[in-house]
Amino acid sequence: MAEVEIRPVGADQLTEVGQVFSPERATRHCWCMAFCSTGRQFAAGWYGGGNRRRFESMAVSESAPMGVLAVHEGQPVGWCACGPRARYKAALAGRSSVLSRRPAAEDDHVWLIACIIVPPDRRGSGVVVPLLRGAISLALASAAPAIEAWPLAHGVRRPAMTHVGRERVFARLGFVAIERPSAERVLMRLEALGTPVW
Repeated sequence: MAEVEIRPVGADQLTEVGQVFSPERATRHCWCMAFCSTGRQFAAGWYGGGNRRRFESMAVSESAPMGVLAVHEGQPVGWCACGPRARYKAALAGRSSVLSRRPAAEDDHVWLIACIIVPPDRRGSGVVVPLLRGAISLALASAAPAIEAWPLAHGVRRPAMTHVGRERVFARLGFVAIERPSAERVLMRLEALGTPVW
């Protein structure tokens, strides 16, 4: 694929984000709200557009963009949810053991790359790495002291969990494994020291 444009996502990109989410049932109903909502809020928002409206409201009200969008020849081809770790309140409150030991004092400053979505017809086309580079650049521009991710561990095949990314891709970009909370997941971190490893 030719070079993609990476755009921070705020209120002006909601239609384009919806185009990335719409092809599949899970993303169409989730709108990357699984870890930004309580379990009850998320379940209630699954039907009737509640999670979409919550995403839209956050896109308007949050100071940091909701993530980054990959655009190729005018068409949105990928999405990466990222932002201050504090945004992902449900994950911090115990729904995810992956983050359970992270220092709470960092939550407002350290960023988390929470989710990567590429529509089925664009998978394998080289969108993921530019998306992650864009997320890293956005975090650095926002003065994040570090960026974390929680991908699948090397060698794990879990089709339902590919939205968290893969360890080897993050390692390629300079992330280092700091915890292995389970056999399937790894917590990785990139310190904001100088130029990222591309």
